[in-house]
Amino acid sequence: MPSLVLLIWFTLCAEQDIRQRQIANGLTLGGALFALIFLFLSGHSWLGGTVEEAGLALAVAMVLTLPGYMTGRLGAGDVKLLWALALASDRAHVLATFIGAGVVMIAWAWLGPRLWKRLSVKLRKRLHNLEPDPATKPPFVPFLLVGFLASLVWIH
Repeated sequence: MPSLVLLIWFTLCAEQDIRQRQIANGLTLGGALFALIFLFLSGHSWLGGTVEEAGLALAVAMVLTLPGYMTGRLGAGDVKLLWALALASDRAHVLATFIGAGVVMIAWAWLGPRLWKRLSVKLRKRLHNLEPDPATKPPFVPFLLVGFLASLVWIH
């Protein structure tokens, strides 16, 4: 059940990132605040990690995201989302999510142009920000969502 709640939250963030190329603070900071409150009231993260494990996951998320944010490769919403995920889970989920997102982005860069042509016009219009165009960088959260799904399958 906790995985499902995180999955729904992640999906809402990804959908908003696809549509608007940004994520509302209410989703990212709200998720982080909920995860932090839950962590301190229960003594474990939403997915069962200890407080120390969640702290280490947050440190890992910072190491993974701050360089990308400072160089303009990651947006603030991407960073806040991964930090919220860290507070709600553990190092394994954060690392698997990030690595999975990287693998999916590489696959999308390679296969995306061929797959994009096969999508219906209606779907392409709805997902226009994901269009594989070398001139623009795609929103990152949809790839993180797939990485998170992979982490749930791999870890559980």
